[in-house]
Amino acid sequence: MTDSVGSWPAESEQQFWDALTQILSAPCAAPEELDEALRSWLDLVSTARDEYLDSEDDVARCSQMLLESELFCKNSDYVRTQLIYSLLQEDEFAKLHVYANFLLLDGRTEERTFRAMIGEGCFVRLLDLIKGCGGQDARLHRLLLQLMYEMSRIEHLRPEDLLQVDDGFVMYLFQLIEALSDDATDPYHYPVIRVLLVLNEQYMVASTSTATGADGPAVPMTNRVVKILSVHGPSFRTFGENIILLLNRETETSQQLLILKLLYLLFTTAATYEYFYTNDLRVLLDVIIRNLLDLPSEANMLRHTYLRVLAPLLAHTQLSQPPHYKRDQILSLLEILRGSGSTHFKPPEPTTLRLVERVAKTPWLAEDEAGSPGPSPVESLSHTETGSSLSLVANVSEKPGVKTPSRKSAIGVAAGTESSSPKPTPPPPRTLRAQMSLPQVPKHRHGAPLLPPAANCGHINGNGQKKPPPKIPPPRRKARLLAPTESLPATESTTPVS
Repeated sequence: MTDSVGSWPAESEQQFWDALTQILSAPCAAPEELDEALRSWLDLVSTARDEYLDSEDDVARCSQMLLESELFCKNSDYVRTQLIYSLLQEDEFAKLHVYANFLLLDGRTEERTFRAMIGEGCFVRLLDLIKGCGGQDARLHRLLLQLMYEMSRIEHLRPEDLLQVDDGFVMYLFQLIEALSDDATDPYHYPVIRVLLVLNEQYMVASTSTATGADGPAVPMTNRVVKILSVHGPSFRTFGENIILLLNRETETSQQLLILKLLYLLFTTAATYEYFYTNDLRVLLDVIIRNLLDLPSEANMLRHTYLRVLAPLLAHTQLSQPPHYKRDQILSLLEILRGSGSTHFKPPEPTTLRLVERVAKTPWLAEDEAGSPGPSPVESLSHTETGSSLSLVANVSEKPGVKTPSRKSAIGVAAGTESSSPKPTPPPPRTLRAQMSLPQVPKHRHGAPLLPPAANCGHINGNGQKKPPPKIPPPRRKARLLAPTESLPATESTTPVS
């Protein structure tokens, strides 16, 4: 295939798609022909990006055509490697957009693509590109954020890559969120938020692995997400509001875990105890109570993570100050999780009971009716418990795409199964003639039809006029019963009955 085909400017959208199909369907017997076909595909798509490919779905369609082509199916490893190297070396925004879109689409179905990208140093490359194209190409900027998030939640980043994240980059992401509108449909909102969440998770995993001395000397790792919120938290309140909103709406388990991991650190770090507004904390408590009640018995991993977040939330934040928000509901929740008096929950496992008791030791929850205090905050959430919980929270994970199970959904499915049991066959519908025919008027035993009640209230004279009903006769006199020895008066006849 000649260069003129790959660089040929399509004069219409249909002409563009026809040319793209022609490029991907051409046979490539030699490596040179394969390279030429890839260059032609790239040149055509990047040239048409701003003219015919208005949405990301349009660009993804071009990537999907390459993924489904015989060219890729026979040379998948080679094509992936070439596009990864091209992402590392390319500087033109339009071509970078095409590379990033293909790798994102391919990595979502083939995780080894993301692992290969991390191994080749693509994380640091994405850091530079995100900072460099923010104000110049919004479409590419948003796509690079999505690619960084998807790549980072699949595989642990190398320590040397994570150390390249500086305070300036994290501040830049927080400032992006503050600059955006409160519209939840804003395309920038969740990509930026999720990058911060996945970076926090990477920091947590790195800190626990270096603390245990996994490989060589421990490298000090500063969690820059928590650091920025500790120092500049009041300037970035919008981020906190958004993660509570995201937790309230999220149905994917891995997403909930990302949010809970950051919340755990914020509620166990003294500098961020009061990062959230009090009203936001109350909303968060409502969400946690609802989600804990809705989790089925087998969802222990997520239940334990929620309980590990709930303990410091109640002990360290403004919720510990009177008036205490929903104290009775929290105590009822703990009783349910203990399995007391509930036929809908299976007996809890030991870890659940231990975490429930940890929450129950919160001072303002443990007060009795007389107001005597319970254990001190140090006793309720000791440093040893916090350290062990940090490691457990950091390393809990779930595959992307797995939905959080719901007790209500399970009950609904069971009810639907029961309702699907065979029902008695309904009687056949009446025919049209039967529906239209009037019922016969019942007749008197002598043959005359019975009149309706309204017609029996009077008589009709010869002129057709209704006569008034006869007067009610006076009541009949009752005969006085005689005593056994009493006789009738002499004036009355007492002729015996024969």
